[in-house]
Amino acid sequence: MSAYHAVIRSLHITCLFVSLALFVIRYLLNVRGVAWQKWRALKIMPHVVDTLLLASGFMLAYDIGQYPFTNAWLTVKFVALIVYIVLGTIALKRGKTAGIRRMAFLGAAIVFVFMISVARSHNPLGIFAQF
Repeated sequence: MSAYHAVIRSLHITCLFVSLALFVIRYLLNVRGVAWQKWRALKIMPHVVDTLLLASGFMLAYDIGQYPFTNAWLTVKFVALIVYIVLGTIALKRGKTAGIRRMAFLGAAIVFVFMISVARSHNPLGIFAQF
């Protein structure tokens, strides 16, 4: 692994966990009724981190010569990312009831774990490849 690849991979993994932490924090603040949407840092930081996460992901894909819609595992990861984003927006703002927001949050968490398993294994089945 080249030094460039190692740095980009580290950035990607760091952004991954920061993004998840920001998602969980915003969800928990919602549950507690805190109006975090007025906090500039919590409105801007997730977008910055997620942009770095996506950019580093594209850089890694280019570096290893594998691309969504060409390689099955990366296509599945890309589609799962879209599902994660949709569930995340439902969990944070679009869910009409607390129950819907809770189910969307849990769904997003499950999709997140699945995406990690796909990324680590380079298998489109991810964690389900064991069964």
